[in-house]
Amino acid sequence: MTKPTVLFVCVHNAGRSQMAAGFLKELSAGSIEVLSAGSMPGDQINPVAVEAMAEVGIDIAGEQPKKLSTEAVQASDVVITMGCGDECPYFPGKRYEDWELTDPAGKGIETVREVRDEIKSRIESLIESLRPVPPEEN
Repeated sequence: MTKPTVLFVCVHNAGRSQMAAGFLKELSAGSIEVLSAGSMPGDQINPVAVEAMAEVGIDIAGEQPKKLSTEAVQASDVVITMGCGDECPYFPGKRYEDWELTDPAGKGIETVREVRDEIKSRIESLIESLRPVPPEEN
């Protein structure tokens, strides 16, 4: 079985989607391909998001916001949006989820920690849902 691919999309690809991608890369231990992008990418990753992730041992400082492409959506098995609304392309047969999360842009570290922890919880559930089901033993 090939690795599932998950694409995280938010407007600026600077906070929520980058934290989600960081968690999924770390917690899936490479068993899931991870992409992230933004409908209107920012210039840099939110430094408070970088700080909040560093507190839990995940370094996203080297990441750069990327522009959402039709190709990235087509290549993904699961597309998780975080507030980009109608900006996200839709392809039949993909699994879509919309995670309503507070936008950490311009927020203090306490708020960003809450968003980070909510994202981690959702990532853990996502990983569980993507695990292959072992065949029934006879």
